[in-house]
Amino acid sequence: MKEHLTTFDEHLDSRHGQIGTEQRANFEIKAKAFAIGEIIREARKEAHLTQEQLAERTGTKKSFISRIENGHSDIQLSTLYKLFEVGLGKRVNLTIG
Repeated sequence: MKEHLTTFDEHLDSRHGQIGTEQRANFEIKAKAFAIGEIIREARKEAHLTQEQLAERTGTKKSFISRIENGHSDIQLSTLYKLFEVGLGKRVNLTIG
């Protein structure tokens, strides 16, 4: 008897719904917010900045930076640009595909 291994896509479909469903879209949004937070945290650490220093540079609060880095805040595109370009000295390129 051959055992069926579940692919990652099958797991996502089972746990978070099929692509195109509201449930799956909500999961994808949260996953991308988490990923963006991780990228910001990594760039901040690479720049040798604390959350407080980044907040000061960008006119925000440390708690806001923390929420973003932990994927608990939905940020506007303008805020994303401000964090990277003003706060971290990085250039942001947006690709839609």
